[in-house]
Amino acid sequence: MSYRMTVSPDFTPDHIPGWYIFNTWFQKKLGEGVHLELFNDFESQRKAIAADEIDLIYANPYDASMLVREKGFKAVVRPVQFSDEAVIAVSKDSPVETIEDLEPGIRVVSTSDPDINMIGMIMLEPADLDSGALRDKMKIVSSYPLVAQQLLRGQADVGFFLKEAYEDLTELTRRNLRILVASEIGVIHHSLLVGPGMEALSEDIQTALVGMADDPKGAGVLESLGLPGWEALSEEDVEFMIDLMDTLC
Repeated sequence: MSYRMTVSPDFTPDHIPGWYIFNTWFQKKLGEGVHLELFNDFESQRKAIAADEIDLIYANPYDASMLVREKGFKAVVRPVQFSDEAVIAVSKDSPVETIEDLEPGIRVVSTSDPDINMIGMIMLEPADLDSGALRDKMKIVSSYPLVAQQLLRGQADVGFFLKEAYEDLTELTRRNLRILVASEIGVIHHSLLVGPGMEALSEDIQTALVGMADDPKGAGVLESLGLPGWEALSEEDVEFMIDLMDTLC
């Protein structure tokens, strides 16, 4: 039997090869067939989830809530020392110095990453803007480099970034951008979730991944993903994060 794994589409393009390397290592460690399917956007991935076509997913916090509460997934591990934080940035030459300087009519650009858009909108609240109007007019692009491109071309005033994705932009790009504000929530994170059809293997998966950094080949795979390692997740940890996401929404 072959299982199907996917990854939240908000990972940076540089890590695409790393996920295929991870899947090869993972199959050998688990002794099971696992097919890695990467989707270009959240919509197509969620269609596959709705059709019960996914058994294992590295999920963003927003989707983790839906997967656990509605689809019966179980969280097994999270990246060590990694939390999901958002950055609001402008072009280097923007006259805007603080969030409070933003005025009605600003053009916001982001990806369809739901948790980063949620955090970004919360961080805009000090500007006292019409959040409904902002959401309706927000320009959505397919990747964070394209968010940066929109800012650099003057086609948007502010951009929302996953902090990790912002830091992965080229040095030249970052030199021409400026961070207005960055979140420091600390308890919202991506998680690896196991679906009902694979739940019998959840303990084996958790054991393999928690020990990955101590495995010579596994350590190399982690480096290709830009991760220091994995740590076990308890049901209480996951429920706390989901409750927090519900509160923020």
